[in-house]
Amino acid sequence: MDINAASAVVTGGASGIGAAVARQLAALGAHVVVADVQPDKGEALAAEIGGVFAQVDVTDTEQIVAAVELAGTLGPLRVLVNSAGIGPAQRTVGRDGTYEAAHSLELYKRVIAINLIGTFDAIRIAGTAMSRLEPTATGERGVIVNMASVAAFDGQIGQAAYSSSKGGVVGMTLPVARDLAAIAVRVNTVAPGLIDTPIYGEGEEAEAFKAKLGESVLFPKRLGQPDELASMVIECVRNSYLNGETVRVDGGIRMPPK
Repeated sequence: MDINAASAVVTGGASGIGAAVARQLAALGAHVVVADVQPDKGEALAAEIGGVFAQVDVTDTEQIVAAVELAGTLGPLRVLVNSAGIGPAQRTVGRDGTYEAAHSLELYKRVIAINLIGTFDAIRIAGTAMSRLEPTATGERGVIVNMASVAAFDGQIGQAAYSSSKGGVVGMTLPVARDLAAIAVRVNTVAPGLIDTPIYGEGEEAEAFKAKLGESVLFPKRLGQPDELASMVIECVRNSYLNGETVRVDGGIRMPPK
């Protein structure tokens, strides 16, 4: 699908994988709405790529609607990329055997609210806006790409909440793709492995830690780069025959228990 002069919304677009996606979409001629909770980084990136920033917490439907409406003023909304997410870790049962030490239920709900419900909310809002558009030359109205994780399949110790949320994203990909086929909108999901993003910090210790992590990757033995993930997102956007699929981009890693 040609997205030149169309608009795109990227949630979690101010940093990491989302920022790499935003840059690559802009390079293809899309007008990108960087939707994020970080105005400093988001506004700087939007200025860099000729896009616009929208303050979006994906647990707030009104903010999602505002970002989608903003995108519509820039061009027909053809692309939604759901990259917003959090990944705190906590064991299900605490070490001291007290109820208080068990996994925080509020934390579990928050991870699900952002990673899973926020993704679905953005899909239903953006999908509605796409349904009003005229189809492109390829017969499509739009495309949606979600960001899951290999934790959806190989969740580690402490990842009960995160794996639940990303497993939910994988699980809804096909049924939502079937739903949106009626409006000529494709839906795919990308499941990253270990990616070199700011979550690991900076400096010599961080680099040493990342190098150690990279040893567990099948090949190449390193962390992936955000641009490598973004290129798969772009393929999901451009390839009109790719639909209802979840693609792992992980260097062949299968995560150990810890």
